[in-house]
Amino acid sequence: MRLGAARFVGYFFILPYLIFLALFLAYPLGFAVWMSFYEYFFAAPGAVVERPFIGLENYRNLLEDETFRTTIGNILVFIAVNVPLTVVLTLVLGAALNAKLPGQAFFRTSYYLPYVTASVAVVAVWGYLFFGDGLVNRILGGLAPEPSWLVNEFWAMIVISLLVTWKQLGYYVLLYLAALQNVPRQLYEAAEVDGAGTFGKFWNVTVPGLRPVTLLVVILSTIIGANLFTEPYLLTNGGGPVDQTLSPVLYMYQRGIEQADAGYAAAIGVTLSVIVLLVAAVQRFALERG
Repeated sequence: MRLGAARFVGYFFILPYLIFLALFLAYPLGFAVWMSFYEYFFAAPGAVVERPFIGLENYRNLLEDETFRTTIGNILVFIAVNVPLTVVLTLVLGAALNAKLPGQAFFRTSYYLPYVTASVAVVAVWGYLFFGDGLVNRILGGLAPEPSWLVNEFWAMIVISLLVTWKQLGYYVLLYLAALQNVPRQLYEAAEVDGAGTFGKFWNVTVPGLRPVTLLVVILSTIIGANLFTEPYLLTNGGGPVDQTLSPVLYMYQRGIEQADAGYAAAIGVTLSVIVLLVAAVQRFALERG
């Protein structure tokens, strides 16, 4: 087969994916950028309404929006708790579940089960645990915080961070389990010959061998964290207390859907995308150099 024909066949096979990307990623992103420069709002299908061009006014208002700054601070707190905890726990659990331990299949299934469980069901369980009269407070008694976890300005976002970490563990453990199959056994044998114990082999062989996957986990968990919506929407009544669990995506929903200011909501989405790209670039630079 000629090179040109082979290239044509390759393009033919990736064409469905390219169409999917164009329809569900490139077009919505471009449309959101376009909306952000207009006083845009949703209207009934077929209705002809005027949506004036306002240039950068949405972005200027966004820079002065104290609520938006609060949401960025909230999501940075979330990422500061969620991402390191996710990496450490999934790396350790992945290495442990890769070893030949009794009940290995049971534990692998147990860690993956929360990931495939509906978010609403998971939130209901955590609400039962952390509401004012929940199980955690009954166990802690006088040691429980006052006000309670989900109405406490300090603890509310931390509890949500722990919830998302627990729910996503199974997916990231699966990534590490797959990557562990590619770490050469000879490296562990060489480390053992050099006198390395269990921790030494883990630190000097497993951790460096999984660095590409660790980078992937860090970036994915950052992106997923930046898109936080369901948990604060259901657990803290839309971002309470005093907006301390309000995420940028939840704020975007409130402005775009509840307040019918879709142009401003689009500006929030575009700004959030840029911030996430910058954070991911810094993470990649730091981890690759490390």
